[in-house]
Formats: sequence, structure tokens, C-alpha cells
Amino acid sequence: MIVSIIIMLIVALIVIALWVSAVQQHKEKQESERRKELTKQKKIIEEAEEVLLNSTNIPMSENILRIIQRRVYDALASMVQLSPNSKELKSRLNEAKQRLTLPIDSNNSDALVLPDNDKQLISLIQSIKKLRALLRSEHGKGKVDSQVFVAEDKRLEKLQLRINVESQIKRGISARAANMVGSARQYFEKALATLASVSYSDDYINTKKQEIENYLEAISTELKASNATSRKKKAEQEQDDLDVLFAPKKKW
Repeated sequence: MIVSIIIMLIVALIVIALWVSAVQQHKEKQESERRKELTKQKKIIEEAEEVLLNSTNIPMSENILRIIQRRVYDALASMVQLSPNSKELKSRLNEAKQRLTLPIDSNNSDALVLPDNDKQLISLIQSIKKLRALLRSEHGKGKVDSQVFVAEDKRLEKLQLRINVESQIKRGISARAANMVGSARQYFEKALATLASVSYSDDYINTKKQEIENYLEAISTELKASNATSRKKKAEQEQDDLDVLFAPKKKW
């Protein structure tokens, strides 16, 4: 009898130990998933805030700015649910909620100032790509109306095109001013190919195509004139060499 009781107690202890272990593992798994989700939401907020910081260099509409603000608010709300005792997160959530009620001072102008160096230019292009990815993500979640998404994505696509084309033209003009005609022609041809690759047409594209074609025509004229001058100089040099070769020899 005693042996049976001891065996039952041992079995019970083993079952309890297994149950405690399972509970502990479950809690650890939940904590791990909670931390992963917190990290994910934190990254979403950081990326959104980074885009907002670059908004001074990117013409942004009120729709885009409001979408970014809403994305930050939703991420903070998720973090508060995961960490309900965090006063800092609750405070940030309240601030984000207040921003959603305030009017937006949007930079909806089409004015675009290109950065002075390639590093800044690359950063600007990357920011626009991140902004388009953010917009697609919010649209995929059903938080952005399809008409708004299409209009804003098209506007950002055109902005990317402008940055690409304008930077190539700017480089072409600089190369031409430095008498690097070959490089200048390559920059202008690349800009023209970029414009030709798009499936739509508007006033900007038509105007830039004409501008670039004028540059290429001017370069072609300059190269023809330069080649003609070179051929003339070469012919004159050859004639001088012949004159020296067949000139009467002096008698001493």
C-alpha cells in the first residue's frame, strides 16, 4: 500500500513538474513573441518618423502626412496593448492622438530642389521609395482608400522620375561646362531614355524631352565643328610635312 502511494506521489510530482515546465515554456514563448512584436512596431514607428524628418525635402500632400501620422498612432496603440504598464508609451500614444486632431501644414508644392552631392541625392531617392512602400503597406491593410492610394503613388512615381531626370540633366550641364562633351552626351541620353521608358505622357515629360534633345543637338553640332577643325588642322599639318619633304635642298 505504502509503495503504491509513493509511486502515485512520484507520478504526481512528475506530472506537476511537466505541467510547470510547459507553463513556463508557454510564458517564455509568449514573452518572446511579445518582444518580437514590440521590436516590429518600434521599427515601423522609426521608419515613419524618418520619412517625416525628410518631408522638408520631399513635397508631401496632406493625405500622405496624415497616413504617416495614423501609422505611427496605430503602432503605438499596439505597443501599449503589449506593454500596458508603460507610462512612456501611453504618453507617446496620447501625443500621437493629439497630432491626428491638429491641422496639417503640408508641403504640397511641386517645387523640388536637388541635393548638391550624390550621397544626399541617394538618400532622397531612398526616402521616396520608403514612402511608397509605407503607402502600399497601409493600403494593403485597408487603411487607405484605393483612389487616394493610386493618386498619391502616381504623384510619388512622377517625383522619382523628376529627380532621376533632373539629376542627369544637371550632371550633363556640368560635364559640358567642363568640356567633357562625351560624358555630357551620355548623361543627356540616359535622361532621355528614362523619359522614354515611362508609359504615360504629360507637359513635364514633353518639355524635358525637347530640352534634352536641344542639348544633344547642340553637342552634335559642337562635335561636328570640332571634328572639322581637327581634320583641317591635320590636313594643314600633312601639307606642311610634304612641303618640307619636297622643298628644294639648299646648297652650301
